Formats: sequence, C-alpha cells, structure tokens
Amino acid sequence: MNNFWTGTVLALLLGGLGLSAQAAEQGPQQMVMDTTKEVLKILDRERDKIKKDPNHIYGLIDKHVLPHFDFERMSRWTLGRHWRTASEKQKERFIAQFRTLLVRTYASSLLEFSGQKIEFLPFRKGSDEKEAMVRSEVEQAGTFPIPINYRLHKKGDKWLVYDVTIDEISLIANYRTSFANEIRKTNIDKLISQLEKKNLEAKGG
Repeated sequence: MNNFWTGTVLALLLGGLGLSAQAAEQGPQQMVMDTTKEVLKILDRERDKIKKDPNHIYGLIDKHVLPHFDFERMSRWTLGRHWRTASEKQKERFIAQFRTLLVRTYASSLLEFSGQKIEFLPFRKGSDEKEAMVRSEVEQAGTFPIPINYRLHKKGDKWLVYDVTIDEISLIANYRTSFANEIRKTNIDKLISQLEKKNLEAKGG
C-alpha cells in the first residue's frame, strides 16, 4: 500500500476523530464526515507550526487521537494466529509499537495532503448494529477517484476505527502479510524490536 495514501487516510481520520464532542454522539457516517472537515481546518491552521517543529504533531496526536482507535483489535487482527501464541508482554509491546508506527506514518505524511475533494457515499451497515462501514472517494486530477472505506465497531458508547481499506487494499491485511513474513523469517520478538528501532529512529531517538 502506498505510504502516501496510508498517511493521508490517517491524517484525515486520526487527526479528527477526537476533536468534536458532538461527533462522538453521532453515528459513524456523520462522525467521520464532520471530523474529516474538522481535521482539514486544523491542518491549515497548524501547517506552519508543524513545519517549524515536526514534534508538535505528536502532542496533538496524543491528546486527540489515541482514544478513538481500537489498537488492541487492530493489533490482534494484524498478527492473526501469532496473536494467540504471543505472551501478554509481547502483546503489550506489539500494540505500543504498532500504534507508534501508525502515528509516525501519519505525522510524516500530514503535510502531503493537498486539498483533494472528498465525497462520502451512501452509508453501509455492518453485519450487526455494532459494525459499520463508512465509504468515501478522494478525487484525483485526470484519473479515477480513489475509494477509501473505514470499518468501525461500537465498543460501549463509542464508535472505534479498526481498519481502513484504500483502493480495495486493507490496511490491516497489508501489515498482516508483511509482519507474518517477518515472523516466519525470525520470530515475534525480532519483529517488535525492529518496529521499536524504526520508531525511535523516526523520532530522532
């Protein structure tokens, strides 16, 4: 999956889901629509500040983003069968590093978004009332729009995102294939250590 589109989706979604108390009370379709508009405003407002201090974005993410994604479910689905054999300590370490990876991808890609028009398609319910898919398309000059679908589930009174599909490619499935290959070559501890190293290098650590 193209890193730009991964980052763009996270920029639209991660940056906005925690910013509106009203959106938290709405259904998944309206929530994603409203918060997407909100994050675009924030992108314009904070662009210069982020350019001057790239670390500024991490504070925004910590405050507004992390409570609105189900990183445990994302991690469980990403590791697949390896999740069942992982220890509790390995699970905790993987969740932390996978979350940082997604945030890092967002942070590095935020300023690449250049104002493409986003159109939301008719809402599609999930297999039950606690599952939903919000569908959208991002227009591209001179070519077909790129479909982007958000999968959410309701946990308690919150709608949480657990997967994003970009041009029919699942974010979770994409990482699952990559991580499974690495685990087969080495082991889950090595995968976690590699993620940790890359995350530290990206933050200048």
